[in-house]
Amino acid sequence: MKTALAITLALVLGACLSERERPSPPLVSVTLSDNNVTSPDTLRGTLRAEDRDGIDSVWLTLDIQQRTGSDGFFQRTVLVPFRLDVPPGLSPGTVLDIRLEARDIVGFRSILDTSVTVIP
Repeated sequence: MKTALAITLALVLGACLSERERPSPPLVSVTLSDNNVTSPDTLRGTLRAEDRDGIDSVWLTLDIQQRTGSDGFFQRTVLVPFRLDVPPGLSPGTVLDIRLEARDIVGFRSILDTSVTVIP
């Protein structure tokens, strides 16, 4: 009886000591077709969001003026190609901010900021 109790106690304590995964924000990345653009131009690339709980949605914003998004359909990894128009009339050297946002199904958010530069 004491042996069975000792084994049960050891198993219970051992289960408490195992490392558990903690909730965390999605891992995000963006791959751009080019880091430089002309004006006008089209910026192309792919968004990637990964989360073990599942991705709810992803968004991409170009210089606060254009925003595109996609549902993640609760997939663990989401790859979304994108295409955004670079407006005409921008001077060479203008930096356009890009923001990638992703939200998992638990509600955690990740944000990745990057940019592209207008060239002549």
